[in-house]
Amino acid sequence: MNWKLLVLLLTTLEHGYRLLLQIIHYRSADNPTPANVADVYDAQTYQRWRKYSAEKNRLSMVTNLVSYAVTMVLLCLNAHAAVAGLFGENLYLQLIAVLVFQTLVETAANVGLNWVDTMVIEQKYGFNRSTVRTFVMDQIRGLLLEMVLSVGLMSLLAWLHTAMGDWVILLFAGCVFLMTLVISFLYGPVFSRMGNKFVPLEEGELKEKLMALLVKHGYQVKAIEVMDASRRTTKLNAYFTGFGKLKSIVLYDNLLAAMSTDEICAVFAHELGHGLHKDVLKQQIMNFGNLLLMAVTVWLCVRVPEMHAAFGFAAGTVNYGFAFVLLGVGLGLVQPLTGLAMNAYSRHAEYRADRQAVKEGYGAFLSAGLKKLAKENFSHLSPSALLVALEYSHPPLSQRIEAIEKAMKSN
Repeated sequence: MNWKLLVLLLTTLEHGYRLLLQIIHYRSADNPTPANVADVYDAQTYQRWRKYSAEKNRLSMVTNLVSYAVTMVLLCLNAHAAVAGLFGENLYLQLIAVLVFQTLVETAANVGLNWVDTMVIEQKYGFNRSTVRTFVMDQIRGLLLEMVLSVGLMSLLAWLHTAMGDWVILLFAGCVFLMTLVISFLYGPVFSRMGNKFVPLEEGELKEKLMALLVKHGYQVKAIEVMDASRRTTKLNAYFTGFGKLKSIVLYDNLLAAMSTDEICAVFAHELGHGLHKDVLKQQIMNFGNLLLMAVTVWLCVRVPEMHAAFGFAAGTVNYGFAFVLLGVGLGLVQPLTGLAMNAYSRHAEYRADRQAVKEGYGAFLSAGLKKLAKENFSHLSPSALLVALEYSHPPLSQRIEAIEKAMKSN
């Protein structure tokens, strides 16, 4: 089998699929706005959204094409094997060399595009508040974190596989699953605090209502905190983080400024709905199924030395760093398929969580809050149905509001 041709073909299909979605997204800006969300943007703001959406989508297409060009050049020139060959025959040094090389090349190719995204487009439309220093530090942190995770992950795979053989791939999938849980657990107390400041929510009506809502259903939280997101963006967000007794509520400071007390409570009544139905746990179980498919892909990438030899590595050898590159190609085709089911469940869970907010008496406030979120985040109000099915983890705003109003009538 011509493994090189196959991998290049799969890479082309993966990026072609992304480009198709980007074109659909770009063209869907012309879709008529549903009547129940027509008040989100006034005429002037709507025209600004159209320009913003067009610029973001064009940049997304360029980013995809640059990524494709870089990947094809590296693969066609057997660049990974050339870099690995500089480090003798040490399995781990070769692994690290390939991954560091891949990450540095990707960063070099994307940093200019990231600058245009954040410091030009987001700045132009009033969303960006990052300084040059903040932008640079965020890029460096992202680069270092990506290197640490990829090197750690593939070093673990190399050690397990060389020590125990092919069957250990299932164990590897379990290790990755545990790693994702640990990362999710540490996101709030560790990762999100890199470059951000958190302060306790002030005593007052909002804190009292949030605590009452949580206590009513037997929830305890470690803290309710406000994050200084306004240093980077004007966009709104809020989330639960952590597990068990370490669970915390995090509010963007932008959110406090833009929403009323009852609208914020409505957002968290929605999040409470996710908790009551254990949606996070269910999605983690689905993720484990996704990881099993990833394990099969990993098995193929480390089980077939001929695939590595096709890209310049010594015959009969496997480079685990290059396996990570091949894994990205394989997952780029597998994940859209698994994503269909996971996104469908996620949209179902969002509707159900919205109904919880209605049960708590916050239905009208949730609709108002979602409209504010859509306006401040410059959301697409009329995405194509195909795009929603393929990519959206949340239902479109108009459909959510329609479902909320229906639930309020039947409640």
